[in-house]
Amino acid sequence: MTADPSAPASPRLLDRVRERIRVKHYSIRTEQAYVDWIRRFILFHGKRHPQELGAPEVEAFLTHLAVAGRVAASTQNQAKSALLFLYREVLAVELPWLDGVTQARAPKRLPVVLTRDEVGAVLARLEGTQWLIGSLLYGSGLRLMECLRLRVKDVDFGRNEILVRDGKGAKDRVTMLPIALKSPLQAHLGRVQSLHRQDLGEGYGEVYLPNALERKYPMAARAAADAADAAAQLVQLREAEAAAAVDDDRVRGRAGAGGDGGSARQLRRQGPYFVGHAGGGA
Repeated sequence: MTADPSAPASPRLLDRVRERIRVKHYSIRTEQAYVDWIRRFILFHGKRHPQELGAPEVEAFLTHLAVAGRVAASTQNQAKSALLFLYREVLAVELPWLDGVTQARAPKRLPVVLTRDEVGAVLARLEGTQWLIGSLLYGSGLRLMECLRLRVKDVDFGRNEILVRDGKGAKDRVTMLPIALKSPLQAHLGRVQSLHRQDLGEGYGEVYLPNALERKYPMAARAAADAADAAAQLVQLREAEAAAAVDDDRVRGRAGAGGDGGSARQLRRQGPYFVGHAGGGA
């Protein structure tokens, strides 16, 4: 029996892995790591399909990582997690034997903590945007990707706060904005806004928006606002939300008459450009 040429081709295995990861809203870094480990697993066994493989092949791959690759225990466990995801979530195969695969024990080590002088020496060797990023990592406790994805709308200069959205574990949190970084950050935002206008004039200046926001807010990927505008409109948003808690009916009536609460909420959803970006929209 010949295959129907008009029938759509079934998605490749790694594409199915990516689709399943995105359905479960895993981070982009997790997606990249899992896809890479699954690809390496397939290549290690001569490009055989994982459905043809079993416990001996999984154990052989993990042992190879530890012995020949000399990877850390945490790396080996990440590879095992990727294979668990492949079999359970993508291939829909329950494999009790995979739970019995020996898990590498990660050694317990004391963290390396720099003194204030050592941190100062490191920051003194950085310049420009790299210095600002390093200072925010140290002074605000941000993770690297949290800092690079930071948006203007989430920096509150009036309250010296930074709102971290969708951090580790898909959780939001509030952290401090060091007073010493307020002026350098505001100056950086001014330069970024100027560069953003130049990008827009050349037909660029857009950024990726997650979760279909680009369809919901078509202009959000190119929108920009300076820090003062963002702070002022966030104040309006807080005032509107506080009023709603006291008298929700009155606030709804004001919004229908063209009050400021709606525009503030729209800014909060869309947001201006990234703080850590060299020049982009949203």
